[in-house]
Amino acid sequence: MTSIIEWLHLGFRWFHVVAAIAWIGASFYFIWLDLSLREPPQWKKDKGIKGDLWAIHGGGIYEVAKYHGRPEKMPKTLHWFKWEAYSTWLSGTGLLIVLYYLQAQSYLVGQDTWITSPSLAVAASIGFIVGAQLCYELLVRSPLVNKGKIFALVLLLLITFASWLAHNLFSDRAAYLHVGAMMATWMAGNVFWGIMPAQRQFVDAISNNQVPDDKPMLFAKLRSTHNNYLTLPVIFLMISNHYPFLYGHPMGWAGLVAIGALLAWGRHYFNLKHTGNKQPMIATSSLVGLVAVAIILSLTRPQPEVEIAQTSHSHSQLEQAKMAVAVDQLVQLHCANCHGPIPTQAGFSAPPAGIIINSLETLLASKGRAATAIQSGYMPLGNMTQLSADDRALMLGWLAQHQ
Repeated sequence: MTSIIEWLHLGFRWFHVVAAIAWIGASFYFIWLDLSLREPPQWKKDKGIKGDLWAIHGGGIYEVAKYHGRPEKMPKTLHWFKWEAYSTWLSGTGLLIVLYYLQAQSYLVGQDTWITSPSLAVAASIGFIVGAQLCYELLVRSPLVNKGKIFALVLLLLITFASWLAHNLFSDRAAYLHVGAMMATWMAGNVFWGIMPAQRQFVDAISNNQVPDDKPMLFAKLRSTHNNYLTLPVIFLMISNHYPFLYGHPMGWAGLVAIGALLAWGRHYFNLKHTGNKQPMIATSSLVGLVAVAIILSLTRPQPEVEIAQTSHSHSQLEQAKMAVAVDQLVQLHCANCHGPIPTQAGFSAPPAGIIINSLETLLASKGRAATAIQSGYMPLGNMTQLSADDRALMLGWLAQHQ
């Protein structure tokens, strides 16, 4: 069973990354293309061309034209862009199931959270994503969507609440992933519920020589723009599982919102730049804000309040030896089951990330990552071996002696 889960994990993750690259690439390209179109010459306008653009790539020069309505002759082959989005969402859902649902006790259930039952955590996960999708659809279909700044503020408040809620429902690592999955579902929903229906209506109308209704297409373009701004925050959240120092911070839920908002603000600079409106202060303020968040989170990271870490040189050799024995026992009980050369913990056939911690020597070899994981509560996964706060302090104190 373990081998099957690992192969599924690998397969879904690989396909998810490839599909996401295709989707994000298409999103960035078409937003750039639409914003970069310029007014065409009169002879093109007479043909119904709304805007054009010239580019060079792949050894040739391309001429791109966007029609206001129906082209002079409908093409036999019209390329649609939808499966990039659907494949990304479906593969991401498969990865969520394989990693977080089938191994809920290890990855989904958190320490000191509202939910301790794996089955309830899975149900809460589904409810979280579905409920957030309903909230977004209600917002995007409301008159508020036409008031850009107010809509952005309300959406930011919704994301802030979702981040706080996710951190109280799930493990810190899973909380970041769930906020990312929530926004990725919004993006896929924009394609499924808004963009594709509008494009079908438009093509049907012009194919039948009817005047198309512009409102659905303008709404589809707005949804596409939403996706463009959500892209960078979603990418950040999807790679966040590599950084326990961030999601394990006591204010990690707020850090998530701040970083996501600043990344979206940075994306705004590029969207303006595509239209010829260069606003370097937007890019600068985004970068400065990200650095400020990093500094604030670093300075506010709580340090282990243990006397042993502060008076490491005052202990006798006997006391230090006893401490080493106690820490070694904790390593054998709480670390070696997953991080041994051949893990004994179900669900692992190799030590995670190739990190071996089965002795004091190997613990010291990975002391930087180990201290962060122990202090943040990320390890042991789901605290399935019930490492107590006192034992965490003991391990951190011993590591502090060996800086």
